[in-house]
Amino acid sequence: MVQLIVVSLIWAFSFGLIKRHLVGVDSTFVAAARLGLALLVFLPFLRLRAINVRLAVSLAAIGALQFGFMYLAYIESFRYLKAYEVGLFTITTPIFVTLFADALDRTLRGRALLAAVLAVIGTAFVTVRSSDLSLTLTGLALVQASNAAFAIGQVLYRRVRARHADLRDRDGFGLLYAGAFAVALTATLARGVHPTLTGPQIGTLLYLGVLASGVGFFLWNVGATRVSAGTLAVMNNAKVPLAVAVALIVFGEQANLPALLASFACLAAAVWLAQSQPAAATRAQRT
Repeated sequence: MVQLIVVSLIWAFSFGLIKRHLVGVDSTFVAAARLGLALLVFLPFLRLRAINVRLAVSLAAIGALQFGFMYLAYIESFRYLKAYEVGLFTITTPIFVTLFADALDRTLRGRALLAAVLAVIGTAFVTVRSSDLSLTLTGLALVQASNAAFAIGQVLYRRVRARHADLRDRDGFGLLYAGAFAVALTATLARGVHPTLTGPQIGTLLYLGVLASGVGFFLWNVGATRVSAGTLAVMNNAKVPLAVAVALIVFGEQANLPALLASFACLAAAVWLAQSQPAAATRAQRT
């Protein structure tokens, strides 16, 4: 749980930095740069001797889906939707986490699903800004594909780690970034972009690549293996109200304070609901 909270705070700062310094930089290049830096951070920890070929392929495929495809679909959606619309439609991730985990376990955990829905409602307090949504089916589909990719990757990593309890997370996590970087780099090369970056933009990319993507994704997936599927689902939306709070306190932006407080209250209730399930169900979700 602690890892998920720390990462949510790290990601909360990312929104403001991207808005301030990376507007106009090609999106596929940003994704490739972030994932490439994350890969460099974890390459020294990679222990291929402790990983068989099948497991290595599985980890790389999870990374390609959870990080690589997720970024590309998410970034591409901005061609069809306004920024606040993209933010609004990302809040369905908790439901994807819960439903996919239940599908693999061939069950339906009503309490976890209710907690995920409550997390979505809480996040909607700070993301819904207008009833005039000029959405397109293509844009909506891209955001939901991004949400699904990130959710499925988390659940699959939990299951892989449960089957390989002797493998330390850091020993194989570089493979996830390798798979993700391969996807993002392919997209960048296909576009043929070579942006010229300023000092603040380079600094922002370093923060995003080393801390937000590198350390952040690692701690998030480690945290995902230590909580129930319901709690994991709820925490996927914690970064949104935290980002609003950071924008208000750090970046001097305006925010609807009552809506922000209501959002935090809903998320707190959702976490409580997810963690208050019967002990037997909790043990089942961690397998």
